[in-house]
Amino acid sequence: MPTPTSPTPLRAVVTGAGRGIGAAIAAKLAAEGAQVVVSDIDPATVADVATAIGGYAVPADATSPAEIEHLLAAATDHLGDIDAYFGNAGIIGGGGLESSDAEWGRTLDVNVMAHVRVARLLMPGWVRRGHGRFVVTASAAGLLSMIGDAPYSVSKHAAVAFAEWLSITYGDKGIVVQALCPQGVQTAMLDAAGDLRDLLASQGALTPREVADCVWEGLQDDRFLILPHPQVADFYRYRAADTDGWLRGMRKLQSGWEARRGHATTS
Repeated sequence: MPTPTSPTPLRAVVTGAGRGIGAAIAAKLAAEGAQVVVSDIDPATVADVATAIGGYAVPADATSPAEIEHLLAAATDHLGDIDAYFGNAGIIGGGGLESSDAEWGRTLDVNVMAHVRVARLLMPGWVRRGHGRFVVTASAAGLLSMIGDAPYSVSKHAAVAFAEWLSITYGDKGIVVQALCPQGVQTAMLDAAGDLRDLLASQGALTPREVADCVWEGLQDDRFLILPHPQVADFYRYRAADTDGWLRGMRKLQSGWEARRGHATTS
């Protein structure tokens, strides 16, 4: 399989590539010599990205089985084959228990089932070839949690779990599976987080380009977890070593957030 440092260009597909992290990953891959197919639900933004990086645009809705089949077929026709797939499409959820079934369904569909549908199509061929790379953009919320947004937190946990399952099942068959788990990143999604924005950015909000650089570094050694915010690894270890202590700390964060929300509402 072409590797990030191989003289043979890496042939990659990046979804959610119209802006933010996905666009930055696509740009980084192209800058490093990869052949890149970019996809997004917004045809205009993904066309702009393709033009900027010398890639090939295939608009698609990551939740549509038919459109995903079309994306992979078009990418294969353009590239000759697909060596790496970067599943970056994602949305925030809603809120807590008041989130509707529709909000839960949409969040799970985009943040989890989109990966499942693609893996169903890619894995058989990759196993026959003996190589492939599947990179899931999850979140630090998938390793830890996220207060205020149950659908997002649960779906990102599920995305990490699915990536783990893929790695366990296919890792000895030549397939590299990785999970990208950033914390705050300067994207439209962070801006849409409302009164959670400051909390999510409290450890430092990276630029999409900085995240893409971390992804490229992660491709060099095939590590499962790609953590642009190094402190997430410490939090993750603490969570495993002292889950009750970690939960107490999270409840303090929850209480502080609720207090700030109440102040903002009444002031």
